[in-house]
Amino acid sequence: MTDTSSIPPVGQPKKKNAPIAMIFTTIILAAGLIFLVVMYFDQKNKMIEMESVLTQEKDSLANELRLMVHGYDTLRTDNDTLMANLQRERKRIVQLLSFNASNVQLIRKYKSEITTMRDIMKSYIVQIDSLNTRNKELVAENTGIKEQISQVQNTNVELTKAKEELTSKVSVASVIQAKEITAVTLNRKNKETTRLSLIDKLRICFTLRENPIAMPGEKEVFMRVIRPDSLVITASPDNLFDYHGDKLVYSESRLVDYMNQDIEMCIFLNNTGDFIVGTYSVGLYLDDNIIGRTTFTLAKR
Repeated sequence: MTDTSSIPPVGQPKKKNAPIAMIFTTIILAAGLIFLVVMYFDQKNKMIEMESVLTQEKDSLANELRLMVHGYDTLRTDNDTLMANLQRERKRIVQLLSFNASNVQLIRKYKSEITTMRDIMKSYIVQIDSLNTRNKELVAENTGIKEQISQVQNTNVELTKAKEELTSKVSVASVIQAKEITAVTLNRKNKETTRLSLIDKLRICFTLRENPIAMPGEKEVFMRVIRPDSLVITASPDNLFDYHGDKLVYSESRLVDYMNQDIEMCIFLNNTGDFIVGTYSVGLYLDDNIIGRTTFTLAKR
């Protein structure tokens, strides 16, 4: 007789298959968990790296913006319109410094804006350099013009001085001089005498020199007879003539028609009781110039 107690019923699974399935499931779950953990830390590391890169990019952009601000601070121009544009761009850069880029797209956007700003700044630098170069050229041209003006002024001064010297020389050369001046006192019979009591008149004779560059025509020669006591003998206090802007008293005068050749002439002065003992000086004047001098002496007896 056979023992059937140890034989499982028909259709009932074997009990040893259940633990194997659970073990297999656990292994799969554990592997999946490990994979998820690895993926998590990998993604976390990538996020950390990305955040670090973003931070570096932000710092780099901020530094570049600060350098651009400093660059704008160093740009100077006298052009009001260009200076206003520089200030506007500088203000825009300062505002951009406060950016808060949190992703790659914003970083790229700011990079693009900074690139545009950099190009604008370069164009301003070129404009300012061009203006400065032109200003230097204008300053150089202005300096050259001033030097030319100074040279012309110096030349004019020299020419004026030379003209004045020439005019002075011509003026001096054109003066008609008197030569062979003689002073003689005459009595009533027109005889020479030096006795004071016998003098009737004074005769001053001379020759006007030939001068081809002098102005010809009618001229008036003035004579001043100065006594030993420095008084001028004159028939009237109204006998005055101009001499270097002053009015001088003259003793007598005479008109002469001068034709640029030697001409002899005499001037007479009547004795009206003004003669005294001593030495007299006589001066002859023509055309605002003194043209000759002489002296004579009178005695009492």
